[in-house]
Amino acid sequence: MSELYITPQPLYFDKKSGFTYDDFQKAIEVSTTIYVGYLSFYTTEEQLYELFSKCGEIKRIIMGLDRLQKTPCGFCFVEYYAKEDAADCIKYINGTKLDERLIRCDWDYGFKEGRQYGRGASGGQVRDEYRTDYDPGRGGYGKQQKMVEIEQHSEMDVSQPQYIGKRSRDDEDGNDLKKQRDNGGGRSSRFRERDEDEDD
Repeated sequence: MSELYITPQPLYFDKKSGFTYDDFQKAIEVSTTIYVGYLSFYTTEEQLYELFSKCGEIKRIIMGLDRLQKTPCGFCFVEYYAKEDAADCIKYINGTKLDERLIRCDWDYGFKEGRQYGRGASGGQVRDEYRTDYDPGRGGYGKQQKMVEIEQHSEMDVSQPQYIGKRSRDDEDGNDLKKQRDNGGGRSSRFRERDEDEDD
């Protein structure tokens, strides 16, 4: 019967926790904190309370935030008062749909200040940096994909001023289309001189 109360091992080991792997496992054994991932950026704290309170009394919910913009970035921590309630959360809520997304619930070793911020270089979650698919619930394309698009767009913009600058230099030399029309339809002075000789 005791095997029913064994805490399942988490799907990950947080290398930035400061724990050895064994200490990490011990912290998980006594933890009442759940990590929730794959959330929509638009999911509210109220929605989370409504869903996760079905498993037991919640101590607090900590929303995951973009480190730079301080906006939700797709994860949170849910702390329960009782270990059994946290276990029920993983059993019944993991893999359910919230805001049209299948969310992930996993054991966490316990919240510490600073963990609510994304660890990616651009402020959000690392997984969103390298995502190549379009996900409207998580800000569209991944951050790295957006950077590629911005760089490509910048290269296109740079080519336009070069073209305009070239045309401007031609205009200064008196070779623009209007002047060419006024001076014989764009024909060179050599042809204009020949035409004038033939008229004589």
